Amino acid sequence: MEAQQVIDKILADAKAEAEKIKKQADEARAAEQAKLDEQLKEYNKQTNILAEKAAEDKKLHLLAAARMDIAKQLLAEKRKIIDDVFDQAHTQLQNLPDDQYTALMTKLMLEAVETGDEEIIIGKNEKRIDQKFVKQINRELGPGFKGNLRLANERHNLTGGFILRRSKIKNNVSLDILLARARKELEIQLAKELFA
Repeated sequence: MEAQQVIDKILADAKAEAEKIKKQADEARAAEQAKLDEQLKEYNKQTNILAEKAAEDKKLHLLAAARMDIAKQLLAEKRKIIDDVFDQAHTQLQNLPDDQYTALMTKLMLEAVETGDEEIIIGKNEKRIDQKFVKQINRELGPGFKGNLRLANERHNLTGGFILRRSKIKNNVSLDILLARARKELEIQLAKELFA
């Protein structure tokens, strides 16, 4: 065999071996790329799942915060309305015509009297609860009561209503207290609505 033939054979064998190695390398690279593509696809899938869950959690958090803000605003508006209503009620009670005011005070006093010998403390500017009013209440107390109600010499800062005092026991039936109790009951109902 001639030298050229030997060289050609060596070159052909080397080329065949190189093609074989290149083919194996291409196959290995393709297999590795397919494996990487599959891993990337799985990572993307997991990332999307996590992102969707995070987005849903964020959305739920934002919705809960928005609901709470709306509830707070609603409560603030309800409180404002309640403030206005109770301010108006207080003013209307103070400005009742004399006959309606004394009728209301008569009813409240008859319900509040325990023994009939209490002192009646009135407001500094009270003019409608007087000796005549007290005599009428004493007449209406009926059996079981002493009928010895009397006006106290002292006066308090009441804007309407009265305080019945027997010894150290006081029963506050002032308009401020009556409205405060009604307001507290209403606020309890509002709180139940808000946090239900």
